[in-house]
Amino acid sequence: MTSIASVTLEVADPAAADRFYSTAFGLGDRLRLRASEEPTSGFRGFTLSLVVSQPADVDAFLDAAVQAGATTLKPAAKSLWGYGAVVQATDGTIWQLASSSKKNTGPATRQVDEFVLLLGVEDVKASKQFYVEHGLAVGKSFGSKYVEFATGTGPVKLALYKRRGLAKVAGVSPEGTGSHRLAIGSDAKPFTDPDGFAWTTTSQSASV
Repeated sequence: MTSIASVTLEVADPAAADRFYSTAFGLGDRLRLRASEEPTSGFRGFTLSLVVSQPADVDAFLDAAVQAGATTLKPAAKSLWGYGAVVQATDGTIWQLASSSKKNTGPATRQVDEFVLLLGVEDVKASKQFYVEHGLAVGKSFGSKYVEFATGTGPVKLALYKRRGLAKVAGVSPEGTGSHRLAIGSDAKPFTDPDGFAWTTTSQSASV
């Protein structure tokens, strides 16, 4: 089973991005950074999610991110599915902070239960088939709207969502062009998916 070891963000200033992420989220080797000046504009077609156990943890990560320079795209609020917020990091990456719980059970922590990469794709069914052919096993699937893969014991989970739907969840326009500014590090051979997302071997991913 293919597993994802890390996500590499391509940023204009790796040192500044490292300061931000160390302060805001503290994800260690799961999140890597490398310099890139590839042109990009608008929505980059993906979000990263930190799933936590309670609303207080969402608030703690949200406060830390904003204090470190992030922009709030959606303020923290309850919804049908739980409690969450959306921020845009200083390098432009969009982050969802979410908990399925609507009530706190204890003091806030900086414990991340799941680190999830959500790719916004044009054709969920076609992309699902592509990934199955590349060694990923489907964990959950909701027709042509959403697919979650079972990525084994890897520290990063992967899900597919319709691009327009993911942009709506993030609170941004779905329009965007240029580089995704993202590389997915796994134990599979390098490949590029139908929507232009690049997969590399973990050893090829560089961090600051």
